[in-house]
Amino acid sequence: MSTGSSQTSQEERGDSLEKTKQQIRGLVGEIAQLSKSDLSPEEYYAAFLQRVIQALAAVGGAVWVVGEGGQPQLSYQINISPGLLNEESEDASKHIRLLSYILASKEPKLIPPMSSASDERVGGNPTERLLVVAPMGHDGQVEGLVEIFQRPDTQPATQRGYLKFLVQMCELTAEWLKNRKLRHFSDRHSLWAQADQFSKSVHESLDIRETCYTIVNEGRRLLGCDRVTIAILRRGHCRVEAVSGQDTMDNRSNVVTLLGNLATRVVASGEPLWYSGSTEDFPPQIEQAIEAYVDQSYTKSLAVIPLRKPHAGDAASQQQGAVADNTAAPTGEIVGALIIEQIESDIPRDVLNPRLDMVYEHSSRALSNALDHNSLFLMPLWRAIGKAKWVVQARTLPKTIAITAAILIALVASVAVPWDFDMRAKGALQPVIKSNVYAREDARVVEVPVESNDQVVEGQVLAVLESDELKQQINKVLGDLAQAHEAVNALLKQRTARDRMTDAEWNQVNREYSNAVLREENAQKDLDILREREAALTVRSPIAGRIVTWDVKRTLERRPVGVGQVLMTVAAEGTDYEVELYMPERRVKHLTAYRNRVKERDPSADLDVDFILMTDPGVYYKGKIAEVNPAAEPHEEHGNMVRIKVMPDASNPIKSPRPGTTVTADVHCGKAPFIYSMLHEAWEWLEANVLF
Repeated sequence: MSTGSSQTSQEERGDSLEKTKQQIRGLVGEIAQLSKSDLSPEEYYAAFLQRVIQALAAVGGAVWVVGEGGQPQLSYQINISPGLLNEESEDASKHIRLLSYILASKEPKLIPPMSSASDERVGGNPTERLLVVAPMGHDGQVEGLVEIFQRPDTQPATQRGYLKFLVQMCELTAEWLKNRKLRHFSDRHSLWAQADQFSKSVHESLDIRETCYTIVNEGRRLLGCDRVTIAILRRGHCRVEAVSGQDTMDNRSNVVTLLGNLATRVVASGEPLWYSGSTEDFPPQIEQAIEAYVDQSYTKSLAVIPLRKPHAGDAASQQQGAVADNTAAPTGEIVGALIIEQIESDIPRDVLNPRLDMVYEHSSRALSNALDHNSLFLMPLWRAIGKAKWVVQARTLPKTIAITAAILIALVASVAVPWDFDMRAKGALQPVIKSNVYAREDARVVEVPVESNDQVVEGQVLAVLESDELKQQINKVLGDLAQAHEAVNALLKQRTARDRMTDAEWNQVNREYSNAVLREENAQKDLDILREREAALTVRSPIAGRIVTWDVKRTLERRPVGVGQVLMTVAAEGTDYEVELYMPERRVKHLTAYRNRVKERDPSADLDVDFILMTDPGVYYKGKIAEVNPAAEPHEEHGNMVRIKVMPDASNPIKSPRPGTTVTADVHCGKAPFIYSMLHEAWEWLEANVLF
């Protein structure tokens, strides 16, 4: 029986060993297939390490790649000790020195647990696991390490077997590393070819519009994103100039307007903006602009890069650093913004940055050159002259001379021929005798017994107001008055008992009586004042006339009003009408200068005015200035204005005058050369905004 059982056990162990070998061979085959794939480093290292750990029945492992300065950098790990992940710990420092030593030696190693070399620079194994480490690379170049954490309680031969297996698996990674490098070189070659084509295209023209369209369309192909936009900075505001894939665009559309607003705010900050769905760390003004734009455009991520005019001798790397890393501090003048959007695509930033650096460098230079070229003095004129050489050819020369002579004659005539020098102003027709009705309290309108255009007499009720605050004040004063009156009566009764009081008590009662009488008198005065204010809540007409305020009942009833608010206007019946003009202050100097000259000749004379009413624009009326306000006042519609009163000519009375009718008037200010009469405001604008 024992012999049979032993034989069966040996067969079972043999079957288990064979299954294990088959499983390991399957895992090796899978690793070989993975090495032929085009997986990303994250995907490949994860799948590779999982299968190696499973084949070795290991505790865990890690894949380290060569990082900056030749130091090992963790790419993927399974069940690594937390102490090795803490960069500030002594164990992690010791472990990194060990891996750096193995990278430098390029030799696979077995490192016992809790071991270290006499030379501290070599580092050691601070863990309680056996470390099985082998380099991975190709063509004699090490590109990383594979580290396996194994149980230490195994035979030395078994441990050497672990190392041999790991070395063989690392040899399989050489094919994947080599293919990845070839793909990288191929991508870079294609990228440089596209960049070369892009640089040639954007520098072909010095026309701003053409340059912008080339940047956005060629830049979109190079970047591989969904949309590229160029916005140009003019007078502190960014205006969208070109959008990839669109020949024309509506600058008044919501999307274009919001994008221009976003670019303006980013350019004002001077820093590139990267948005990928979250606005937590952005300033409030930029956060609002982003949210408003994303709601309209449905963009998943975008970048807004201020385009700066490059300085002479700037290195391309300086500009690239400013775009990709935000570490540089470029100081060139900002000329616009480059906007990159991803709507359906999802290109990682580490892939997008190198391409964006090239697009940024060439775009900033090409756009700056185009702007500088077009800002040359009279460049459109020189360009037009260059294209119009045919005008001086023999067959067209007589026509050119005739047209030039005609233009010169017109110029001379515009200077020599006098013309009416009129100052135009807007205004309104107003009754001469009128009275505005004001609210004297903060209150609520409860009743308006009159309608628009009603005739009213002096003292007639126009509106009834109600103030809860005033009611409370009256009730409070009535209470104070009642208390004071009761106190006076009580003290009067006490004063009748003089013979039962001492002198001190009698003096105290007299003082209290005097104070009570004073409180009663003050309360009565306060009540009288409040009653007057209460009476003022009934608004009455100050004069007899007609209500000229439109739809007064619907406008006022059941609505709150403030103290000093105009409730309505009453115009005296049969009153004459005058024109109230609002003259822009930039024109008043001409009016004042000519008016002073007229007054010097005849103090009773004044300037003539021609005006029309918008209710009857075909009829012309005449009048004279009656008064000019010496001070300019702010007007709610027209800015700073000078009020001018004009009395219409009695020989041509206004037909069916309507208060408030809009008036357009020309105030005659003598004669001036034709060209100055037409263009004097343009010249004054140049004096104020350019020559000043």
